[in-house]
Amino acid sequence: MKSVKLFTPASVANVSCGFDVLGFCLDPVGDDMTIRKSDEKGIRITKITGQDLPLDVHQNVAGVAAMALLEANPSEYGFEIEINKRIKAGSGIGSSAASSAGAVFGINHLLGSPYTNHELIDFAMQGEKLASGSAHADNVSPVLLGGFTLVRSIAPMDVIKLPTPKELVAVIIHPKIELKTSHARAILKKTVTLKSAIQQWGNLGALVSGLYSDNYDLISRSLVDEIIEPYRAMLIPEFAKLKEVSMNAGALGCGISGSGPSVYALTKGFENAENVGQAMREVMQKLGIDFEVHISKINEEGIKILSEE
Repeated sequence: MKSVKLFTPASVANVSCGFDVLGFCLDPVGDDMTIRKSDEKGIRITKITGQDLPLDVHQNVAGVAAMALLEANPSEYGFEIEINKRIKAGSGIGSSAASSAGAVFGINHLLGSPYTNHELIDFAMQGEKLASGSAHADNVSPVLLGGFTLVRSIAPMDVIKLPTPKELVAVIIHPKIELKTSHARAILKKTVTLKSAIQQWGNLGALVSGLYSDNYDLISRSLVDEIIEPYRAMLIPEFAKLKEVSMNAGALGCGISGSGPSVYALTKGFENAENVGQAMREVMQKLGIDFEVHISKINEEGIKILSEE
């Protein structure tokens, strides 16, 4: 094979109670990436459409992740990367993760898959480190593995793919304002109370149990963030109102997607999802801020190969 074209999906990280450890993969929202072998060694980003992002491989998350992979697995070939960027940077739905994961997935595929998708997480995290200043795996893991994922450890890498209840649907509202992950991390406190930590552990454990048992009521009770949301909520226009109307419209739970400004809700079934999406739209329309609403099943596959030559 000389080239591969990929769909690299968006993702939701944290999922309320799982800061830096829990995430899930979205389905219709994502970027397209084309990766080609080249006789000239090294990594080159030859084209980016959709967003104004650097072509310099040292300043682009896809380039940094790709170079980490080739450093561990030298190749007689080089690779050229094209990105059709449909996930806005700073949107809170894994823009940097889609590029980082897509770069290492595509190169690994063209090299004959010397690494498993689980092993690729480590390389993709290097792109995340460039984007946010912290090497976290809660977005790249569901993009590479699909579905819900739980990051037990990053040293050593230990990520578990969780089951997805069949009727679970995600609703995302993306206010078109930029909120950098590095800024959203900077406002967080370095310590938490024991009481908050215990409540958060309980919610995370119960949420994982709810996913395994298809227990939607338990999932709903568990989608509570005791630690991060109280600080980041102030960065998102009308967050409290968005949460209130989504719950009244039938959401199982609602919270900040990643570091924001996107807000996610989980619902049982598409009918509830449509109702929640409409309730969120009505709140945002009053603000006069441009926005998008996405309704998505949970993408169990992750990155998809669209074509190859």
